[in-house]
Amino acid sequence: MSILLDQNSKVIVQGITGRDGSFHAEKMVEYGTKVVGGVTPGKGGQQVVGIPVFNNVAEAKEKTAANVAVIYVPAKFAKDAMLEDIRAGIELIICITEGVPVLDMVEVRKAMVGKNIRLIGPNCPGAISPGKCKVGIMPGHIHKQGPIGVVSRSGTLTYEVVYNLTLSDIGQSSCVGLGGDPIIGTRFVDVLDMFMRDNETKGIVMVGEIGGADEQIAADYIKKNATKPIVGFIAGRTAPAGKRMGHAGAIISSGDSTAEAKREILKQAGVTVVDFPDEIPAVFKNKLK
Repeated sequence: MSILLDQNSKVIVQGITGRDGSFHAEKMVEYGTKVVGGVTPGKGGQQVVGIPVFNNVAEAKEKTAANVAVIYVPAKFAKDAMLEDIRAGIELIICITEGVPVLDMVEVRKAMVGKNIRLIGPNCPGAISPGKCKVGIMPGHIHKQGPIGVVSRSGTLTYEVVYNLTLSDIGQSSCVGLGGDPIIGTRFVDVLDMFMRDNETKGIVMVGEIGGADEQIAADYIKKNATKPIVGFIAGRTAPAGKRMGHAGAIISSGDSTAEAKREILKQAGVTVVDFPDEIPAVFKNKLK
């Protein structure tokens, strides 16, 4: 099994006629993802790398039966793109766009209430179930199908973790990049719960960073519910208080949002916390014997 995506996922690309949308649509197709359509208002009827373009999401869904949408539009249009997906009933929305205003995300989250829709992002690298489906900007060639689930707030650290696992011949069941903004659609607890329920996931890597309380909430979940080994890494150990580091949500706002505090909280929950990502494969080789 895998979570969120599999070989049957049907994907539409919003912003497919733009530079990023067209580039990554082609990469997803090359990986084997079923990209069934693209959406750019006013450009319906065209094709991009052999993919039909539609004027809106409702039309694209009706013509293709798509259940996944990935968004590459500029930040000022991202809210409307997500709201369009929600109205159309797209089951999984993955928003790659960076710089989406916080108030826009408040509106999007409100629109999702009571609906069976999952949003990943914004400001995320996407998700991948190796060998089955890749949606987003993750480099497919570094992934290998296997038993380790990866969930991360950081895109580049996701790649580093995956690369080191693959080098050690340890594959991944699914990898999910949550995004680094203060308001996002899916959080650690959501993905950890999916991995706990997935029979093929035997261990989990959780990559966090300074700022916010997601790791603390995840630690509470882990204490009560974890049945599989979890290895954690927290970025930002040298970050000074009050200075935003990279992501909009990566800013120390209280004592327990520092890297050291989060590391300690996770350790108390039973997570094996490493100092560097390249230490993760060795931990799993011992835990999965």
